[in-house]
Amino acid sequence: MTKAAVNVGDQVFLHEGGEVFGAVRQVYAHELVVFIEGAGDFTFPASAVAAVHDGKVLVSSKELPAAARQAIAAAHKREEPGT
Repeated sequence: MTKAAVNVGDQVFLHEGGEVFGAVRQVYAHELVVFIEGAGDFTFPASAVAAVHDGKVLVSSKELPAAARQAIAAAHKREEPGT
């Protein structure tokens, strides 16, 4: 990942066409700070970034800390009808 490729405010997804779960808050050479809806800020390693385009950042869940994976799952669950 190059620092210029990811911008503050970019939306973050687990896969193309998936639901947005957060937004980039800060960009550093080796990590990103991502706000996850309903959970707050999490630090993602740069190695988690799979692709960047059109204001979207796609991340690999296997590269994310366990707490971030849990927060993403909870954010998606809150968006399901009837929950």
